[in-house]
Amino acid sequence: MASPWNAALCALLAAAFWTVLGTALGRRLLPRALARGAAPVIGWAAHSAVMLPIYAWIGPWIGFSPIAVLSAGALCVLASGLALSAGAPQSQAEDAADIPAWAFAAAAVLALAPAAAILPKFSGAAVQLADPIFDHSKIAIVDAMARLGLLPVNPVFGELGAPGHLAYYYLWHFSAAELALALGASGWEADIGLTWFTAFASLSLMMGLAVWLSKRAAAAIWVVVLAAAASLWVTLDWIAGARDLTPWLWPPVGMAGWLFQATWVPQHLMAASCAVMAMLLVSRFAQRQSLALLLLLVLVVVAGFESSTFVGGVMFAMAVLIAAPILLAGTELAQRRRFALGLAAAAVLAICLAAPFVLDQLAALRARGGGNAIVVEPYTVLGEAFPYTLRRLLDIPAYWLILLPIELPATSIAGALALAVALRSAMPHPERLALAALASLTGTGLLVSWLLVSTLGENNDLGLRAIIPAEMVLIVAAAAGFFHARCRAAIVATALAGLVLSLPDTATTVHDAIAGRPRPGSKILTQTPELWDAVRRYAPPGARVANNPLFLRDVTPWPVNISWALLANRSSCFAGREMALAFAPLPPPRRKAIDAQFTRVFAGEGTAADVNDMAKQYGCEVVVVVPQDKAWTHDPFAASPDYRSAENRDGRWRIYVRAK
Repeated sequence: MASPWNAALCALLAAAFWTVLGTALGRRLLPRALARGAAPVIGWAAHSAVMLPIYAWIGPWIGFSPIAVLSAGALCVLASGLALSAGAPQSQAEDAADIPAWAFAAAAVLALAPAAAILPKFSGAAVQLADPIFDHSKIAIVDAMARLGLLPVNPVFGELGAPGHLAYYYLWHFSAAELALALGASGWEADIGLTWFTAFASLSLMMGLAVWLSKRAAAAIWVVVLAAAASLWVTLDWIAGARDLTPWLWPPVGMAGWLFQATWVPQHLMAASCAVMAMLLVSRFAQRQSLALLLLLVLVVVAGFESSTFVGGVMFAMAVLIAAPILLAGTELAQRRRFALGLAAAAVLAICLAAPFVLDQLAALRARGGGNAIVVEPYTVLGEAFPYTLRRLLDIPAYWLILLPIELPATSIAGALALAVALRSAMPHPERLALAALASLTGTGLLVSWLLVSTLGENNDLGLRAIIPAEMVLIVAAAAGFFHARCRAAIVATALAGLVLSLPDTATTVHDAIAGRPRPGSKILTQTPELWDAVRRYAPPGARVANNPLFLRDVTPWPVNISWALLANRSSCFAGREMALAFAPLPPPRRKAIDAQFTRVFAGEGTAADVNDMAKQYGCEVVVVVPQDKAWTHDPFAASPDYRSAENRDGRWRIYVRAK
């Protein structure tokens, strides 16, 4: 199981290393408060975007190994130290407003909530997991990279003749693998540490931005307070009592505030932080065309795309198309040509650096088949109590009038009002340009979430995650708006009212993150580390293993092969339907057939042909059967010529290896 101490070491290393690196990169390009706040995001983005292709290139000679990671890290620290020793720029020394140290401490404390949700919770003889662990089953990717290097193999599915590498936006998970290698931690522990760092970095960026815009140090703490706001769903359920709201309102499916997003999908949150940072850099580039700004912009954009195609790719590209003409109009006439050419050069460089990810995504899209990956369809808000045609028509205004106030009660109204007031205020030109860029990002994120739907999976991941940059900007605008002379009372009143009404959901979210949920399979989960230790004795690092994709299906909110994902540290030949949806580039009928085949085998209904397929077609070199599988009493592997028994441990598991 993951150790909280190892996870804490990963978090501390991440914060120290990437903050120092980001400080060295940003201190001469940004105002002091903004540079300090943005340092963790800048450091992570620049380092990750640069080092991933370097490790992939030198991999055949040096490998993606602890020595390589530590050596590269030491060189980065040395270079950062030399840059920092040059002294602070005079422009920063004269900047009075800054982020207080206690605000960073508050951000560090709030960031513990997302990290706690990923930790195992020991309760007597059981291990309980919180619901967000479902989305962190991607820990298998971290383990695969740390174990086998780059380019990453697909740990979820293997088939003879099929591409074996992973086609996914995995930069965030790559940086977790760096932490795991540097400290000898497990992928699970590195994921916990990086989840904390991602939440902290996002808060730090928002604090720096709020302080810079408001010129008030106290704005930083309001960022942390408003980020802790959750939704109104718990409050509405309490008000409704025994009445069911489902017929009237579509139940929440994952589009929620900052705290929820930081817990469930930190990779998308980091991409959103990169999108916000990139918009700030674009606005700075409109005022001052420098090569350093342009190169940093390229790296931040690439890091955002490689962490989330939806947030850092689709949504951000649309936002730039809207923001660029606005910023061009606000640029001095003499600088417009250089600004336009610089943006064009940045776009070309970013596309070239991200080309491997783009090509992989396109190849995976073709392999999946089907129609358009993105379609226009209003976000579903109202329930089935309304006739379908009327409901789909009313969903259009209901997104703005009902859904956003429910999901973002503290910032949707207050942040929008504060942003509008700030745009009309007489603030300095740099801040005005930055606000225009951020307003474009906010509007784009809200519009994409409102009207566009991704069709590749069962969830609308584009709509659910494209809103995150908008959420961040609304938090910043509301926090800075507490110090506006105009409309201050309205901004404060709406923000605090929404915050108070959301506290029941905040308390529930934090409690569930810390305590987890008791589930029937929690006691069995405590035995699985020993099980996977035994499997690894027979499975070399590059081997693929097979287990029941539905094993311990009841310890997560939706069935997923969670013990394999968290503890196996070996690739699977088919890890199950939920994992295959995201990571196996298969047409839906083919994916469904393979899932049925593996489920049938471990349900004790498999044929000799099914077992032969596992050995010959899917490359399952090791198979494990446990008493919870129906195959325990109807074992198709025992008499198969394709496998031989390797270990039968006291009625707890049977391990088979492929016959040579």
